[in-house]
Amino acid sequence: MSNYVQLLLSGIAVGSLYALIAIGYTMVYGILRLINFAHGDMFMMAGFFLIYIAAIPNMPIWGALLLTIALTVLLGFLIERCAYKPLRSAPRMSVMISAIGVSYLLQNFATYFTGGLAQAYPAIPLISNKIEIFGVSTKLITVITPILTIILVVALVLFIKYTKIGMAMRAVSKDFETSQLMGIKINRVISMTFIIGSFLAAIGSIMYFSYYEQVSPTIGAMPGLKAFVAAVFGGIGSIPGAVIGAYLIGICENIIKSFPAIADLSNAFTFVLLIIILILKPNGLFGEKLSEKV
Repeated sequence: MSNYVQLLLSGIAVGSLYALIAIGYTMVYGILRLINFAHGDMFMMAGFFLIYIAAIPNMPIWGALLLTIALTVLLGFLIERCAYKPLRSAPRMSVMISAIGVSYLLQNFATYFTGGLAQAYPAIPLISNKIEIFGVSTKLITVITPILTIILVVALVLFIKYTKIGMAMRAVSKDFETSQLMGIKINRVISMTFIIGSFLAAIGSIMYFSYYEQVSPTIGAMPGLKAFVAAVFGGIGSIPGAVIGAYLIGICENIIKSFPAIADLSNAFTFVLLIIILILKPNGLFGEKLSEKV
């Protein structure tokens, strides 16, 4: 029984982490029809931000956390303004190539400044403590992560549904050109989308690295890809779909890892799932069918 509880707790915690990253993918795609391949690397950069900020003498850990979130949001904003905004009217392929270029730029930047070696993530008081649930010893972060994820998702849905900028986001996602003609400030909406996505990536980074305890320059690639699969699985452009897809992938991944004979195939399962979804239901579980304009 304890093994099943451990698997479920770990799966939900990992799924929550994927969900926070997947929301960033799905929000950017919903408005720009762009897959921001640099999103996983921003998640990685947030990890290094905290490592170096926390090493500053007399820097309190909570101050380091707030500064890390602020720097990650600033990074997301600068990436959008420098790499994506100049290509607003360019072919979609050009923007995608730019996103891939930003991804490799961040990875190489991190490799240059860290020597390419994994570095220990600082322990955060309270959430790194051990607790016991149904006879299973686990970190408090395992319990906090899904609760925090649900709170953030609910807050985001309410923000998009009831605030002026949120309604503008929905309008832009439905019809980019018409929204622009109606006076909606497109650049402001897009910047806010990247800011929200970067904020969620920073929170996900804090949770993820508190759980796995080390950061390396390429560590954002795999969680980023799995979060992308989760977004596609749930229906990219749908926030609830991305969250549900992330939880399913997280739980299934941990179940596969529990069997030694097939544990190494846990990553392969995620991408096989992507292929199956694209073949059987290209729009995902909750995605809307998009009509192309002639």
